[in-house]
Amino acid sequence: MKVTDKSALLLFVAAGALAGCGGGGSGSSGGGGFAALGAETSTAPAAAAPAETTATKEAAPISKLDSSWTKVADENQSFVLSSAQVVQYGANDTYTNKSLSGTVACSNATFGDPLQYVAKACYVQTATAPAPAPAPPPPPPPPPAPAPAPAPAAGTRLAGEGSSFSVASATLVQYGAGSSWVQKTVTGTANCTNEYFGKDPVPFVVKACYSLGAATAPAPAPAPAPAPAPAPAPAPAPAPAPAPAPAPAPAPAPAPAPVSGDVVDSAGNVQASAYRAMAPVLAKAEGIAYRYGNAPSVNNTGIPTLFKRADQTMSYHAGTWQVGGPVLADAGLYSTNQAHVGFVADNTTLRMGVGDLQVSAIDHNTFAQAPQLPWQEAAAWDGSAGRTNYNVSTYKDAGLTTGEPVAVARCGGRTGFCATSLVAFNNGLIGTAGSNTANNRGSVKLPANKVPTGMAITNTSEYALVTVWDTTALKGQVAVISLAGLCNNCDPYNPAQNGSYDAWYDWWHEWMGVYPGLPNMGNIAFMKVLGYIDLPGMNAPTEIAVTTGFDQFQTALPEKYGEFMGQTYSPLTDAAKRASFSGSGSNANRYAKSGVAVVISKSEKKAAFIDLKPLFSYVNSVYFGTGPTEFTNLGQADNQWPYTFANKPQQTPTVITTVALDSKPTAVKTTIFGNVHRAWIATEEGSLRIYGLGNVPTGTTVTDVVEKGRVAIGKNPTSLAISKIDPENKTIEPLNQQVLVASRGDRKIQWVRFAGDGNSGSVVRTLQDSRIVDPIAVEDADNFASDNMVLSIADYTGKVVSNYRYGSVVFAGGGACSASSGGCPVQPTGGMNMEFGGSFTMEGRPFTLRSANVP
Repeated sequence: MKVTDKSALLLFVAAGALAGCGGGGSGSSGGGGFAALGAETSTAPAAAAPAETTATKEAAPISKLDSSWTKVADENQSFVLSSAQVVQYGANDTYTNKSLSGTVACSNATFGDPLQYVAKACYVQTATAPAPAPAPPPPPPPPPAPAPAPAPAAGTRLAGEGSSFSVASATLVQYGAGSSWVQKTVTGTANCTNEYFGKDPVPFVVKACYSLGAATAPAPAPAPAPAPAPAPAPAPAPAPAPAPAPAPAPAPAPAPAPVSGDVVDSAGNVQASAYRAMAPVLAKAEGIAYRYGNAPSVNNTGIPTLFKRADQTMSYHAGTWQVGGPVLADAGLYSTNQAHVGFVADNTTLRMGVGDLQVSAIDHNTFAQAPQLPWQEAAAWDGSAGRTNYNVSTYKDAGLTTGEPVAVARCGGRTGFCATSLVAFNNGLIGTAGSNTANNRGSVKLPANKVPTGMAITNTSEYALVTVWDTTALKGQVAVISLAGLCNNCDPYNPAQNGSYDAWYDWWHEWMGVYPGLPNMGNIAFMKVLGYIDLPGMNAPTEIAVTTGFDQFQTALPEKYGEFMGQTYSPLTDAAKRASFSGSGSNANRYAKSGVAVVISKSEKKAAFIDLKPLFSYVNSVYFGTGPTEFTNLGQADNQWPYTFANKPQQTPTVITTVALDSKPTAVKTTIFGNVHRAWIATEEGSLRIYGLGNVPTGTTVTDVVEKGRVAIGKNPTSLAISKIDPENKTIEPLNQQVLVASRGDRKIQWVRFAGDGNSGSVVRTLQDSRIVDPIAVEDADNFASDNMVLSIADYTGKVVSNYRYGSVVFAGGGACSASSGGCPVQPTGGMNMEFGGSFTMEGRPFTLRSANVP
């Protein structure tokens, strides 16, 4: 797959890249003020975020269905069908039907609403059983089974480390590399892993499995000598026969037992008391244990302590550096990656659980690879300088939340598009967490009974999708939030300067208008809850991932040296500009047309796949159709733009299918763009399952969602992260062909690379260090023009965020780590070609982080 070179990236951010990378200013404003808190404090007409409404319903008798139809459930109940049957749903003379099997939710979400404001029910037909057919003649005896295939010849390579293989007959298999091997006799399917073979014969080296030929069968043990027959005992006199006792009644089946620390019982049914008790503590230690399992018990035996460079003082501002030097007066091609970290705060009155860290920086001929507080914030406000994110602190000041983040999310993919993160708090607030140059503040609040558990953002920040537990109805849903980006410190309801707001200006060529649901640069200024997607059969969703299959670079205008399209094609009320996005217009391929979200439920061992095409199709038709410009009536009411699902139900996304898993799913991720679209679901025992998604940009169907393969990974894999670069293979597009895995159970980070067809993969690199105590989450840093090759780990029990460098730093602007000199390589330890960058001690236990190159 072709990889876009760095010159294209430089074109995209245009000639002003130096000034716009984390503190050098952007646009005319310089980011001096802060935008509004969103709907809660806006002066525009507003209504509460839409909650599901309940109309009064009257019971109705059956009149259309004859006596062969039997009621199996009332509306909003569920029932189980052992095989496909036609189900009628409705009341009076109005019904709709579907052929269904398995667990069925008797609801409008499954069937549509054939008769509004009337209580409905579900019915199945009970047919008279036909007379049994005469028994067929007995079949002829089967032919003898063929002998199993012989073992693979000695020396045959069976699989690479992390993959699986199969042998038809007993085969002696060796696992290892070089001169270090272990052996095991295998029949059937096996994993080529340390776990399967019982040890790691050569740590930190990629291994493989080879056949040594047929296993030698052991000689049979001799049969034991027969015991002598005992002498017969004399027969007793017969006793009179007692009266026969009545047959005992069969014992009732035991009720499913509750499961400690879970919200379901042993049969997988949600327990109302446990569910409602867990919801308010999902951001506390009890909730972390439920979501991410137990802390690892692996000791340091065989785990190295990686090399660490000394910290050097940066003389031009606060902070340290570790690579390159000496410090020069010229800042060079400055760039920085910054992270938003979610943590369980030690002192909740002092910290809110969301902090900022500088992950890496190229600055004054040096490279900073140790995580540290952003120097840009050092004098910005109260001296906390990132220990509590500034945006988040203002939500507390406004009485919107006291903290307790459940999830932190931002879009992913090409560098430069995901300016900031969103944070979901346990009390239902969803708000932006900005940086020093992208700090718009928008927020929405979910109803009190909608408790967030996970969040994902579409490729170019069109929508945020939040998994929620409905603690009233005891059901799982996905909240859909429409997003719009805008210039920094700009009011989405007023283009003129007002109060502390700036007049709208050219900020990285963002739209000069507020267009929720269209691609943007990620500095979110407007948010609105459109509604909720029901998840039939899934009551406790825990994580979510999403892809539109859309490459962010498609929004770049070649005639404008790679600028984002927004400023050039604003306003969309201009008929000519609007028309360029429709049909065969020049911009017809510059926005997403569809998407797929994947939701997992750890407790229920399920994954649901959601079709976002109805949403994208409807919203795009309003923006780029020939009808009136409805999108100018911006607001929070149902009938203001963007419309809610209650107002325009045809845009509501639908569930494609729900897949049952044989192990608890712990993390989920998807490809971003490209020709092969896949979802990756990690499960607790140490497996990465690969699912097909068809052609996401045109729409995914139920037949597309099939398991393609599995990769053996470490135990309890709690985090999957997009791979941003590979130090050894520059021919792949890592955003779609590689993923980082944090295996909490094994205290290690693994790189899994997928084959060109996306249907298989293998572990190509493993990071272990004695300093890694409890890795719950991992994140790979962006590489803006220069190569960083740094990853960050949220170490929960260790209470630190730690960085590791796995390849050479290369300064695009030349200097100490120039490309001509080969860059600044890592100093390996033993056979592991990585080094420890440093750690930052948190005021609590970190469990999630999202980083990006800041604008």
